Amino acid sequence: MEKFGKSQSVTRREDVRFLTGEGRYVDDIAPANALQSFVFRSPVAHAVITELDVADARTAEGVHAVYVLADLEAAGMKVGMRGATMPNRDGTQGAAPERPILARDRMRFVGEPVAMIVADTLAQARDAAELIMLDYDDLPAKMDIDAGGETLHPEAPENIAYDWEMGDADAAEAVFAKAARVISLDVGDNRVIVNSMEPRGCYAEMEGDRLHVAINGQGVWGPKDQLAEALNVDPETIRVTNPDTGGGFGMKGMMYPEYFVLAHATRDLRRPVRWMSERTEAMLSDNAGRDLTSLTELAFDENNRIIGYRVHTKANMGAYNSQFAQAIQTQLFSRVLMGVYDVQTTYLRSVGYYTNTTQVDAYRGAGRPEAIYILERAMDRAARELGVDPLELRRINFIKPDQFPYATTVGETYDVGDFNKVLSRAEVEADMAGFAARKAADADRGLLRGLGVCYYIESILGDPTESTKVEFTDEGRVNIYVGTQSNGQGHETVYAKFLSDQTGIPVEMIDVVQGDSDRIKVGGGTGGSRSVTVQNNATLYTVSAMTEAFAAFLSDEMGVPAAEITFDDERFRAEGSNMTPTMLEVAEMARDKGRDDLMVHERRVKLEARSFPNGCHVTEVQIDPDTGVTTVDRYTVVDDFGNLINPMLAEGQVHGGVVQGIGQALTEHVQFDEDGQLLTATFMDYALPRADDVPYIGFTSEPVPSTANIMGMKGCGEAGTVGALAAVANAVQDALWDHGVRQADMPFTPMKVWELLRNDPIAAE
Repeated sequence: MEKFGKSQSVTRREDVRFLTGEGRYVDDIAPANALQSFVFRSPVAHAVITELDVADARTAEGVHAVYVLADLEAAGMKVGMRGATMPNRDGTQGAAPERPILARDRMRFVGEPVAMIVADTLAQARDAAELIMLDYDDLPAKMDIDAGGETLHPEAPENIAYDWEMGDADAAEAVFAKAARVISLDVGDNRVIVNSMEPRGCYAEMEGDRLHVAINGQGVWGPKDQLAEALNVDPETIRVTNPDTGGGFGMKGMMYPEYFVLAHATRDLRRPVRWMSERTEAMLSDNAGRDLTSLTELAFDENNRIIGYRVHTKANMGAYNSQFAQAIQTQLFSRVLMGVYDVQTTYLRSVGYYTNTTQVDAYRGAGRPEAIYILERAMDRAARELGVDPLELRRINFIKPDQFPYATTVGETYDVGDFNKVLSRAEVEADMAGFAARKAADADRGLLRGLGVCYYIESILGDPTESTKVEFTDEGRVNIYVGTQSNGQGHETVYAKFLSDQTGIPVEMIDVVQGDSDRIKVGGGTGGSRSVTVQNNATLYTVSAMTEAFAAFLSDEMGVPAAEITFDDERFRAEGSNMTPTMLEVAEMARDKGRDDLMVHERRVKLEARSFPNGCHVTEVQIDPDTGVTTVDRYTVVDDFGNLINPMLAEGQVHGGVVQGIGQALTEHVQFDEDGQLLTATFMDYALPRADDVPYIGFTSEPVPSTANIMGMKGCGEAGTVGALAAVANAVQDALWDHGVRQADMPFTPMKVWELLRNDPIAAE
């Protein structure tokens, strides 16, 4: 149990399959005879439905069925989707309006599903959609993140989804009253569209009397449970699989209306049915990364120590509660509210408002990026106004190594950390000493240069419990069954190599099995950077149990007590015996003796405590004042992920996250018109980062092994995005500061930066 991964950089074994067109994506493997489906969606942001007539569509050529909400209810379905709520400040529960699978009486966002057409071909389903008679009375679109406006839900007067707080408001007020200096900043955080490489899709088919639903999601057990609930059937009559998935980002971690209707259609028609989102359809209907604004205040004493932190956040919850909407905005946000600083008095108030400018709220690596973004933007402002070096201000306020384990004021306990060591390494790796010379050289060319720093911390979230099953097959291979789901992170490589390291089984003999609710009875799926840490922890315990069982079996074979048999990563050994079998050889011996009970080993294990990856991002930007074009010129990351299993894959995760953060900071931004119509619904209008938007990204590991798990790991999946937003934003603010710009919020598009340089609306000087 003392062993963990050997920290070797191993190339991804699954890449060969992906690059040679052998990937098993949901749209590739749907049954060839499956019927095609098309979703008829709301054309407006807010309206009362006065007529919905699908009779002509039902009789169109090739059409097998057209489903509206009444059809689902007539079939006995539970049509209200799950939605998360949070308690209000007064102890009542936040608003919990029904989110129907298909629109009921009213449409609340552009793209809301109203009906689904099932036909022989997609073209026929599209043509039939043109025959649907939809009449409605328009209502005003609710566009702003404030109370009031046209009410979306009677359960939410003034469109307030929740009014939640954490911390001690009175204590915070007292601390701020006695502070030597209070620094405040109203920080905006722009809405983004997830845009996974593979849009959402699914197919359903009958397997005898059982329903099989394949979803390109982030796990199969949540969907199975919710499908059974909606269809009012025994969960054991449903099988859910998750084949190869081209990106998830949290957006695919929840259920969507299309999956429920598709499952019903297959049961109703007794035919396979498939659905695949198109890109604009995805932009309209996928859960998006929320927009919010936060008034952030830091109270300092005379020694520049933070003595209080206070945040008032207003958040756009979208049209309905998603499975995680309110919970993500509040719980996850609060978990890292304090960041890496030693602050004893804190208060957070978050108010969420329903709008119909977009669909249900979700996240794209959100929660942690938002919290760190807000805090690190405030720290950057504080350093400027206090006249303190930004690194020194952080060092003054860091939680010190001898303070661990450290209990934060929001209920988390950080196990270990050496934040100053990581920061100092980043200072060197980024050559911050040479920044002044680079800035002067740019100035000679008429360019502005800014430097930004972000020190982040996040927590490993999601289900802390996971199972690993190891099976020795009749063909002499080994299957490892895992409860997580790869969305492109390289799990097949990591899990196979980790098991190989623990057992000596050649990695090429190991197959990773994931995403099948029949073959794996329970699992936590993927999300919150949990996968490798939680899954490999379960693998260690499974290997330990397997080793113990094999040693007991070998006792008779080797003629020694089981307690005297050891395993050294490759072979079993015992003094007095010349037998030194490998794991595979022991399995074969057991099979020959009819010991089928030794062919499968499984353990389910809970991590009792979280781990907290942290690190420092340093970036430099160049700005052309004549055009407003901002270029990220240098980027350096020093991370404390604890012990790394595969450094190459960890670096790749960081690179991807940084690029995602650069995209939100510079180019990505969801825009609606006054009527709630999405204006950024294609890649002609929504600017994902391109290769020339991204510099070389330096990555250095500076580990402080976690004590929260036996492997000393901390997770890394979302770390790149968590640090990137504030690092880039602070660099832009730094470049603009000398030109009188005191407020700069993402995205830093050329037009916005150009206008800021010419007319800063809140210039302080």
